Amino acid sequence: QVQLVESGGGLVQAGGSLRLSCAASGRTFSSYAMGWFRQAPGKARDVVAAINWRGSSSYYSDSVKGRFTISRDNAKNMMYLQMNSLKPEDTDVYYCAVRNSANWGTNPSDYNYWGQGTQVTVSS
Repeated sequence: QVQLVESGGGLVQAGGSLRLSCAASGRTFSSYAMGWFRQAPGKARDVVAAINWRGSSSYYSDSVKGRFTISRDNAKNMMYLQMNSLKPEDTDVYYCAVRNSANWGTNPSDYNYWGQGTQVTVSS
């Protein structure tokens, strides 16, 4: 059974940093793209960043480009999101996801497995 577990969320002041982690289990994920999404209550789930199977290609939404960095460690079945210069508008529930493809996508419908989410709250 595939399981994705996010961790690292919390409360931080504007300008601060957090590092989210996603632990994957139940299969080997080294051949598959992964992504981070975020969602506020009542709003659509949006892509934050995505990375291909070996970490050689990544995507960032315009709102986080230059502030967030996505990475993965295939040997550990882990993915990370380093978030710097956080803003109040980054407050959301953050989800990690795995896609049954080597290359990343930007739509939630591109992804096949999801974690339960971790809350990130940035205070002004």
